[in-house]
Amino acid sequence: MRLRPGMYIGSTDPRGMHHLVYEIIDNSVDEALAGECDRIDVQLMADGSCTVTDNGRGIPVDIHQASGLPALEVVMTKLHAGGKFGGGGYKVSGGLHGVGLSVVNALSERVLVTVWRDGRVHTQEYARGAAQHPLRSEPDRESGRRGTRVQFWPDPEVFKEAREFNWDTIATRLRELAYLNKRVAFQLVDERTEPDTQATFYFEGGIEAFVRHLNRDKGAIQSRPMYVEREIDGSTIEIALQYNSSFIDHVLAYANNINTVEGGSHLTGFRGALTATLNRYARRAGLLKEQDPNLSGEDVRDGLTAVLSVKLQEPQFEGQTKTKLGNSEVVGQVSTVLGDALGQYLDENPADGRRIIEKSLTAARARAAAARARDLVQRKSLLESATLPGKLADCSERDPELSEIFIVEGDSAGGTAKQGRDRRFQAILPLRGKILNVEKAREDRILQHEEIRNLITALGTGVGEKFDITRLRYHRVVLMADADIDGSHIRTLLLTFFWRHLQPVITDGYLYIAQPPLYRLQKGRQVEYAYSEEEFRVKLKAMGDRAQAPQRYKGLGEMNAEQLWQTTLDPEHRVLLRVEVGDALAADDIFDRLMGPNVEPRKRFIQTHAKAVRNLDV
Repeated sequence: MRLRPGMYIGSTDPRGMHHLVYEIIDNSVDEALAGECDRIDVQLMADGSCTVTDNGRGIPVDIHQASGLPALEVVMTKLHAGGKFGGGGYKVSGGLHGVGLSVVNALSERVLVTVWRDGRVHTQEYARGAAQHPLRSEPDRESGRRGTRVQFWPDPEVFKEAREFNWDTIATRLRELAYLNKRVAFQLVDERTEPDTQATFYFEGGIEAFVRHLNRDKGAIQSRPMYVEREIDGSTIEIALQYNSSFIDHVLAYANNINTVEGGSHLTGFRGALTATLNRYARRAGLLKEQDPNLSGEDVRDGLTAVLSVKLQEPQFEGQTKTKLGNSEVVGQVSTVLGDALGQYLDENPADGRRIIEKSLTAARARAAAARARDLVQRKSLLESATLPGKLADCSERDPELSEIFIVEGDSAGGTAKQGRDRRFQAILPLRGKILNVEKAREDRILQHEEIRNLITALGTGVGEKFDITRLRYHRVVLMADADIDGSHIRTLLLTFFWRHLQPVITDGYLYIAQPPLYRLQKGRQVEYAYSEEEFRVKLKAMGDRAQAPQRYKGLGEMNAEQLWQTTLDPEHRVLLRVEVGDALAADDIFDRLMGPNVEPRKRFIQTHAKAVRNLDV
């Protein structure tokens, strides 16, 4: 495990380090799923360690017959030794294939485990996977207490990039778990701050409350979410859904508390049942005539927010990181549960049913118009000069891995960039003005926007149902806008478009943001560039009185081609920020809040953050 940690936790970056926390939490959640635990505490300690405590049954400590070691030590040091492997300890469990605690132990500099069980306190310490002393046991002075506490220090030999836990990252996961496991309290305490920062997550309503939260500012069109929980053939299926007035569908699928971002059999069953049930209801209610075609899956998901959670005895995940569920029997189970519950909901709430079908019919008409526009975009070849007249200055390199494209604000800056670039591998696409805010528009209107069509055609991936990331013509797509308020707005509009319609360009690591300098400083023949106000003050002070009057760039167009190459285009000296997504749920929320049609959430955000931007030069 220490030789190949990426096989077990995905990576050794901060994301992989946080995975260790999740593995311990998952063990505690398994106790909650078994009905033995209702409180889980996470503490971020001042010494860089993390502690997870639960009030479950406590890890067994009796002697393991095969090894002669205490069961706790076997669990901590042997792969696949947990209660979820062959012992029947858990009916339903999450965790990382039964290797959770042993992986945490192997990748930690030090681990302290305390178990309260059977009226005694049991403790043991480990260093880089090895027990430092035999299991110690003494009478418990707190009569009746039970549970497990695990404290660990990530190993700097493994996690070389960062060893500091992020409050927001862990809080997001605990909030998610609290929604998925109703009536279980999760507390997070950060002892690194003064005073301690604390938060408690507890939701009586479970995933129904989750859907209400996700839809809180989106204009729900149903009087209440549809919710169902049912056990079928040993699996527990839980579904909550509600439609809103947006054009975006947001379906979160979980299997044993794991967010299966690539979907799988449970999501297949959900989508099939949703489409079939709504079509059946629409025809029975006379909203779809006999000659009308059925609504498509894409139509009925327009404006849908849903959370699907399945808990299985033997989940079959595809890949070590559990991003896709493979259990074939779950398709029929989810389909049966949703079909019955949604059909009953529509019969009992005909007004909601009519609004849902009318929204889906509107989406069907928009989809037909978008298909025509999409085909028009995708039929045009980059070889046709009529497609991008005088806009795209392509590179000669045809290998996407060696090619990059700069999406530049305005024709003036685009002209400078074309002169300053390296034509072998750098392409330039100038955009005229601000593109459409896609958060407020359907796909047919988006594809009528000339600048967006040019961008889609230049990238080569297509859009919508025909999107194919393997056809991306450049593996570095760089947004290059002025370092002012208008430039920030243009970047935000472009980021919104990529997130909503070309999301794999972001998630696969192909999208970047250029960092042009704010100032040019000169002292004799010495020329320096400053990329922030703070850097400008430091460099100006270093140059002293003999420095010439600094030049502040108001836009990229003020640079000549040589300066733009030196500061922004030259791979040897430039600074690029890669766009990454740590929390897709938070990203969805921020785009909806800041770019969506509802004014009130945006107003609240601006008022909340007004102090932080009070000193901006606008």
